[in-house]
Amino acid sequence: MTEAPANLRIVAVVVTFNRLALLQRLVPRLLETEGLAEILVVDNASTDGTGEWLASQPVPVVPMALTDNRGGAGGFHVGLAAAVDRGADLVWLMDDDGIPEPDCLKVLLDHDEFDFWGPSVLAEQDPSRLCFPIRLPGRAAVVHRMAEVETAARDGVIADVVIPFNGVLVTRDLVERIGTPREEFFIWGDDVEYLWRARRAGARTGTVVAARFLHPATDDLGTPMAFGRTTYNHSPSDLKHYCMARNNLVNLRDYRGWPAALAFVAKTAWFYSFTRPNPARLLLSARAMLAGLRGDFTGHRRYLRG
Repeated sequence: MTEAPANLRIVAVVVTFNRLALLQRLVPRLLETEGLAEILVVDNASTDGTGEWLASQPVPVVPMALTDNRGGAGGFHVGLAAAVDRGADLVWLMDDDGIPEPDCLKVLLDHDEFDFWGPSVLAEQDPSRLCFPIRLPGRAAVVHRMAEVETAARDGVIADVVIPFNGVLVTRDLVERIGTPREEFFIWGDDVEYLWRARRAGARTGTVVAARFLHPATDDLGTPMAFGRTTYNHSPSDLKHYCMARNNLVNLRDYRGWPAALAFVAKTAWFYSFTRPNPARLLLSARAMLAGLRGDFTGHRRYLRG
């Protein structure tokens, strides 16, 4: 690894849980990435040999084994705090299932005008498409294709848009101002909450279009509803849905106000009453949302396996 630009200490933080095969392709890529001082891998108590494999890696890889599974939110909470404690000026955050292009970090570092910024996150199965559709500034509709993003970019950047925790850089100064992600969220919405908190604090955010980060496309987002006029984040996983319903309602209440929060409640009721009728899922949604409003972030544990 070479020295980072302007002597910046850059630390990568990867959160993993029982996905050793994916970690085994990501860590070598990070070891080849110029400018990284350390690679902190937060292991959420994996049982698939992850700990043993990490222990065999070269010195720049620093395993951080947790005693229990704290989810992505807990992992990033621990990892980001540890990176700053270890003297990081910039922290590069990512899950274990994504992989940056070889020059991703270098291209991101060409744009140091931001506090919280990241790459284009592309569908690994089809890199001409975005993995997560985005709404471009000043437009009502979301876009799905990389070509649309490239056309809309100004000086290679989409300002005020970033897909958090997928190859994003966060400055030490920002972490010291706003803290770390909400570990109690476990999964889903912790990244959005951190982004919204950063923006509320005046952070400068953006996507550097030429920096590319591949991520497996997911079917957990964007199920059409209301005759195709909108979409809903439906997942067959009760764990994911519980956390999504709870955390999304809390985020909307805290950052967008009660009208947005109540609109989400209505949307959920419509989806599981008419789009995909499911009384059990309606009840689960209600329990999750009420728990979030009470400040109870323990209910997801009943859906954990092992």
